[in-house]
Amino acid sequence: MNWQTTKKAIGHTFSTLILLILAIVLLNVAISKASGKNPSIFGYEMKAVLSGSMEPGIKTGSIILMKQKSQGDQYKKGDVITFITKENLLITHRIEEVHAKGRYFTTKGDNNNGPDLDPVYIENIIGQYTGVAIPYAGYMFKWTDSSLGAALILFLPGILLIGYGFLTVWRTVRMAKSYQTIR
Repeated sequence: MNWQTTKKAIGHTFSTLILLILAIVLLNVAISKASGKNPSIFGYEMKAVLSGSMEPGIKTGSIILMKQKSQGDQYKKGDVITFITKENLLITHRIEEVHAKGRYFTTKGDNNNGPDLDPVYIENIIGQYTGVAIPYAGYMFKWTDSSLGAALILFLPGILLIGYGFLTVWRTVRMAKSYQTIR
């Protein structure tokens, strides 16, 4: 196999893989939007981080993978958790102190000067950060909450697949014409 053929094979494989991943993520988000559930991958929930309180560890605009809380989970100092506040906001911060044998916690954003004012009770914890973050993907994730974003997320996979189909047909026709010219 010569270098040109290898380069084309790698290019085709890479573009197919990227389209497949994009289609899976978009399908996952579309299904979760339609069902009203949060998007998840392999049982881990995806959350967008849109503030800088956890920088530099978690960049603003990242998507994080979070293990959902289950019965009997125990959290310790240093764990990064996502919890819901009394204002119904989702916050991802690090546990600074554990109180009353793990019934409530003092939390703090890594980039904040002091701890959060309100304690976090165990029943308000949604899950624990797994250490996996995808930088800047959270902006797109948050954009899908808008009506335009939701509409595009439903149609974009189809448009991309149709475009990829046309590209494949065009390449095949071009290769067939070059094959005929060689003969």
